[in-house]
Amino acid sequence: METTESYLESVKKQFLYYKMLGEKAIGQLEPHQLFVSVNEDTNSIATIIKHISGNMLSRWTDFLTSDGEKEWRNRDAEFENDLQSKEEVLTVWNKGWDCFLNTLNELKPEQLSDIIYIRNEGHTVIEAINRQLAHYPYHVGQIVFYAKQLKNSQWDSLSIAKNKSGNYNAEKFAKEKEIKNFTDDELKRLK
Repeated sequence: METTESYLESVKKQFLYYKMLGEKAIGQLEPHQLFVSVNEDTNSIATIIKHISGNMLSRWTDFLTSDGEKEWRNRDAEFENDLQSKEEVLTVWNKGWDCFLNTLNELKPEQLSDIIYIRNEGHTVIEAINRQLAHYPYHVGQIVFYAKQLKNSQWDSLSIAKNKSGNYNAEKFAKEKEIKNFTDDELKRLK
């Protein structure tokens, strides 16, 4: 497989992995917990989701042909906690991810060196993808961390469970060496 094709396959798997982590964390919460904010400077999970979705819609709509910071985007409004239900939160979450993943899935390896703009700053398509590969997992990490704090009962670990690293490593090293994306097993485990 050509390097650019393998890059696209790798980032697609990584984004799907982080999407699933966010969804598994959200799924462990009571609906009202999505709207908890501990102080004025802290965003609720619902607000973080609204921001991620707003970013995705702005960056990935007409990705190759218009600036990633769309004129219609109101970034400041993304931080206003006006969603009312878990259903609304999930609708916003899915709208952003659908826009992003549809665009990512349509990209061709030969487009990776094309130049796109975000706030008039030129990026190669690879740089733009990498920018979001840092941004979205950053916010998913916030969601997971916050969800763990808000959970009132047993937390179902989304990674290697506490004090289980030895078992996890023993299982991995018991298998033959192979080349694959780390998310292959993780996505199956989390389903």
